[in-house]
Amino acid sequence: MADDAPRPDDIAALRAAAAEAAAQAAEARAAAAQAALDAALAGAEDAPPAASDDPYAAEVRAAYAAPGGTLPLGALLVAADGAPAAPDPGTQVGFALSMLNRHGLVAGATGTGKTKTLQGMAEGLSAAGVPVFLADVKGDLSGLAVAGPDDARVAERAASVGQEWAPTAFPVEAYSLGGLGHGVPVRTTVTDFGPLLLAKVLGLNDTQESSLGLVFHWADTQGLALLDLKDLQATVAFLTSDEGRAELKGVGGVSAATAGVILREITALQAQGADVFFGEPAFDTADLLRTTADGRGVVSCLELPDVQDRPALFSTFLMWLLADLYHDLPEVGDADRPRLVFFFDEAHLLFAGASKAFLEQVVQTVRLIRSKGVGVFFVTQSPKDVPADVLAQLGNRVQHALRAFTPDDAKALRAAVRTFPRSPYDLEQLLQSLGTGEAVVTVLTEKGAPTPVAWTRVRAPQSSMSPAPADALDALVAGSPLQARYGTAVDNESAFEVLAARIAAEHAPAAQAEVDRATTTQRTPTSGRSDGAARTASSSVDRLLGSMASTLGREITRSLFGTRRRR
Repeated sequence: MADDAPRPDDIAALRAAAAEAAAQAAEARAAAAQAALDAALAGAEDAPPAASDDPYAAEVRAAYAAPGGTLPLGALLVAADGAPAAPDPGTQVGFALSMLNRHGLVAGATGTGKTKTLQGMAEGLSAAGVPVFLADVKGDLSGLAVAGPDDARVAERAASVGQEWAPTAFPVEAYSLGGLGHGVPVRTTVTDFGPLLLAKVLGLNDTQESSLGLVFHWADTQGLALLDLKDLQATVAFLTSDEGRAELKGVGGVSAATAGVILREITALQAQGADVFFGEPAFDTADLLRTTADGRGVVSCLELPDVQDRPALFSTFLMWLLADLYHDLPEVGDADRPRLVFFFDEAHLLFAGASKAFLEQVVQTVRLIRSKGVGVFFVTQSPKDVPADVLAQLGNRVQHALRAFTPDDAKALRAAVRTFPRSPYDLEQLLQSLGTGEAVVTVLTEKGAPTPVAWTRVRAPQSSMSPAPADALDALVAGSPLQARYGTAVDNESAFEVLAARIAAEHAPAAQAEVDRATTTQRTPTSGRSDGAARTASSSVDRLLGSMASTLGREITRSLFGTRRRR
């Protein structure tokens, strides 16, 4: 072996060093590969969900993109190669915020998810800084004030539609009509409510409605404030009494039969507890337009207990709120988002048995309030529940499943299908097969054109889908800044007191004259008769006042629905 040849020990050392270097290089490469994988995964989490390459999905994706801001509703459902339809989280369906004042319809059979759709829309609007008003007919929307439970199934559904879901409570102001229930009392005066809306509540026919309008007109010209139902009762009773009939000479008068119907209906309304809805302090609808310090819109939730007892009252009361908003709000034109979105749940109650004049005013209110920055969504079971003239004003549509169990149902289904834009769907079949929480949607783009029809899986609410606990609602009301303003009812002087004093003053001279004549004679029987005459005159006043108390102002300007316009 030559002297410079490597020895076996040196060769072994070199082999060991080479193996160690190779191991270190492999470890470095593995670490680099893992780092690259981690970065890729992190980027995938931040990236938007992959979108379907379905051509119609691409068309929907482009149509529902609103650069000016959207109210998200859900994700498009896509069926491919005979597989069940699955949501495409990369194709989001929603409303352009700037077009929400074009109004809308949320419809569907019972149990199809309308209320949860409404709840999710209210959450999205609040998060976008838009105040919301909604009527809680079923009693479960109060859950908006409570964060939803951390439910794995809800989280899975939310992930399937690309929703970043987290349990969230929203700023809620709880209201109740007249304080019946959990909420700040909402009241209005009879004068503010006006004759047309009140005639709808009382179920009057056209002749009776006209007579009621005459009563309001006379009260206005006399400066009489009709604050509550006993004021209206007193005024009707006075105008049909001997003293009051002369007041309406030349303008037709109010017949005893018509007055009797009006008084009976008012008494029936009182028997159902509705008298607490009329009075003072009157609610200022400007309180519905509030936002929180962090910029979220306040959700005004009006609890409507026992709506089935007097449905016309509750629905018509909501119409008064809209009319009052129209009177008070300035014109804003086309804004980037609405000033308020008003959800009109159980909308069919509003139109049932409505007179032609009433329906005309509803159409006019819906048409004109758009320019005040207020959006109105009617929520009901079927589009047929809404008159055609009103339906024509609703540019945004969310249609949950419809059922066709009868020939009339089938006819309504076909009519609903014809109102949607053309699409690749067999809508007559699809609308009957939609699952709970699914809907067929078309809205207006920012250019005012209808979007393609989108079969949509609706997002899950982030607040509680159950009613808020009673103690939580009580705490919410107790802490409300509005409770001090509206919490306690007041009974100011109004038509009842003014007319009682007027009648007493008219009877007093006659009674006093009879007493004076009696005291001028020395005969005892005459003296006795004078006391009886005085008592008779006094009792006639008492009877009339008692009648007014047991049955049911000011010169003002009236506009839509004959409601008072605030000065």
